[in-house]
Amino acid sequence: MATTVRDTRSDTPPASLRLPGILLGVGLGGFVDGILLHQLLQWHHMLTSTDHDRIGVKYYDPKSVSGLEMNTVWDGVFHTVCWLAVLSGLAVLYARVTTGRRRVWASRVLWGWILAGWGLFNLVEGLLDHQILGIHHVRGGSYQVWWDVAFLVLGALLVAGGLLLQRGGRSFDPAAPGAVRAGRPA
Repeated sequence: MATTVRDTRSDTPPASLRLPGILLGVGLGGFVDGILLHQLLQWHHMLTSTDHDRIGVKYYDPKSVSGLEMNTVWDGVFHTVCWLAVLSGLAVLYARVTTGRRRVWASRVLWGWILAGWGLFNLVEGLLDHQILGIHHVRGGSYQVWWDVAFLVLGALLVAGGLLLQRGGRSFDPAAPGAVRAGRPA
């Protein structure tokens, strides 16, 4: 099997890490939500608020065995989507880092986009599932609106922090003599 090596100029910036970073952040942020809030703390599952949702989904009481089973199935669907986002992010990242290997991005660029993706997950999931559809809340009860708002604020902070972090990242040629990476010699 023959392989082709593309000749890239060392002054050409590498492919953007925006898409793979956002995909990884969305998937990893979803895993944090699912593992921490759904499984460990058991504050909610995908359908725990459908007794008063806005779209008419049947209510599955998470305190009953059959209700917990159905919520667990939908949590599994949610985790499958997160897993597919991570796999997609890894595939795109691999394609981008193996295409033009002369110049690379500082790791802060990828981490910044991952944080922004996690924040984007929080904003979309918080607005869609908590507010628009109402199928679950971060933590149900008398203070649920404050938990939901905190989730959205965390999302906005993650997006802002990620954008700031990646903004300062520069590409560099690791093979260049005296190449500097993140303020220190390579």
